[in-house]
Amino acid sequence: MDFAQVFKALGDETRLRILNLFLQSGERICVCEIVDALLLPQYKISKSLTMMKHAGLMVSSQKGTWVSYQPNPEATPCMKDLFRIIQNHFKGRYPEDLQRLRDRLALRENGVCVIGFASKGKKCNS
Repeated sequence: MDFAQVFKALGDETRLRILNLFLQSGERICVCEIVDALLLPQYKISKSLTMMKHAGLMVSSQKGTWVSYQPNPEATPCMKDLFRIIQNHFKGRYPEDLQRLRDRLALRENGVCVIGFASKGKKCNS
């Protein structure tokens, strides 16, 4: 584990907000669902997720055009400690983000994202 890369990935409010969504919801989340929850452009979300993935914090899977992410289930003990610290520290922060995510997750069919960017009516292809 490259500590500098991990802390660099965590050294941005957007990336912390993204990680907070995962840690508070416990869900695997599609890029377009994060876009709608945080009300930020897709390119910014994708760039942030890529940086966190390269640091080993996140893993992704793709099914067709849908790319979803989750915190790395094989994270090192140190990363798991960081996840717990962030989860506890951010609990109760950014309640609007979490509410928008809950609203967005309610649009899933059989637990899967199917509509793309709800806020823009576009299909998710990130």
